[in-house]
Amino acid sequence: MFLDTSGLLCYLHRDEPQYAEAVAHFDASQSKLTHNYVIAEFVALASARRFPRVAALSFASELLDHPDVEVIWVTQPLHRAARHLLTTQLDKTYSLCDAISFLVMRERSTIDALTTDRHFAQAGFRAML
Repeated sequence: MFLDTSGLLCYLHRDEPQYAEAVAHFDASQSKLTHNYVIAEFVALASARRFPRVAALSFASELLDHPDVEVIWVTQPLHRAARHLLTTQLDKTYSLCDAISFLVMRERSTIDALTTDRHFAQAGFRAML
């Protein structure tokens, strides 16, 4: 399962409407995958939602060391490929972070995403939340 920014916030923040569902999916998944741009975006989203900064930063660090979470580090070629994807789909409103997520998911044959982001469904993936 791919871990997206919104899904991670739902997993961490008990006040999110999808909290229980996010925890259940996270705990049930044998394979968890994300990338460092998601983690960076998570810290920004948590801050925008007024989640305590120390807790957000601590969670971001825990993800990097979590034995069941594989974090892909975005390389220059992956960044460029995602930028190219954005330029070939100008009718979509995907973010660069989303485009990288889609490329990583396709490369790893991952369909499920812990996310509330409708862009994942638009791109042919299953948004779990």
